[in-house]
Amino acid sequence: MATASDAPTRLRVGRLLKAHGLKGALKLELFTDDPDRRFVPGASFSLQVPRESPWHGKSLELTELRYYNGSPVAFFEGVADRTAAESLVRAILWVDVDDDEPQEEDAWFDHQLVGLAVVRDGQGVGRVARVDHFPAQDLLVVATATGEVLVPFVKAIVPSVDIAAGTVTVTPPAGLFEELPDDDGAGPSAPAPTDD
Repeated sequence: MATASDAPTRLRVGRLLKAHGLKGALKLELFTDDPDRRFVPGASFSLQVPRESPWHGKSLELTELRYYNGSPVAFFEGVADRTAAESLVRAILWVDVDDDEPQEEDAWFDHQLVGLAVVRDGQGVGRVARVDHFPAQDLLVVATATGEVLVPFVKAIVPSVDIAAGTVTVTPPAGLFEELPDDDGAGPSAPAPTDD
């Protein structure tokens, strides 16, 4: 009987941005520091697409990765023209990896992050409840005493993840973890009326 631990770990490695040319190519945004290992001919990717997409539940096999003006462009088996390519725009690419596979720098699996203590200015503010993946960026969902806080998982706001110590350090903008006090006025002061 299979257990949850038998399930492969999935790693998000890219997003398809837009069709390129007429032969089914797609511009690619890389979410991996090691594209030479992830994007080789024959590599297979699970797709994260809306349920109504004709690609839902399917995978793609890479046939070639090229660079045009420094931007990666991918070609996939069965994507032969621009129309097919356009139906894949905004799809997120995932790969299955072994837990003992060498880790990329600043890359973590969801299960490594969930449960970590979230620390701000040396004080605990909550724990990572889950990681939500969106096309623009990932969000850490932090469970706090007052509810869930959505923290953009970007270096400027989450400068440090220490799996060994069990902590995620955050430097959020004011108001993300607490309500900001209202000023006396709702906006800039209006000029005082004058006697004319």
